[in-house]
Amino acid sequence: MSAQNSTGIQTLLDAEREASKIVQKARELRTKRVREARDEAKKEIDAYRKAKEDEFKKFEAEHTKGNKQAEDEANKEADGKIKEIQASGKKNQASVVADLLKGVLDVKPVPPTAE
Repeated sequence: MSAQNSTGIQTLLDAEREASKIVQKARELRTKRVREARDEAKKEIDAYRKAKEDEFKKFEAEHTKGNKQAEDEANKEADGKIKEIQASGKKNQASVVADLLKGVLDVKPVPPTAE
């Protein structure tokens, strides 16, 4: 009977080792699948991000053309106004300086009135 028990115990130990190997392989496979899924998800995210960035660049390029034209037009208008102001300043510069000097140099003091 002892040999039979020994054989039964040995069979159980062998079965336990075999089950342990199966569990270990299953864990390895699960870990491998998780890594593969993570890598695949990362690739999908990168592809999605690239597509959205390309879409945004296209949208930006289409809509900045109008802004660029408006900006150029505003700059031309501003440059014209600046030139106009500079020309007006040069034209009236002598009379303005003369009026300032007259106001500073020809002081007419007025006594204060008591109220």
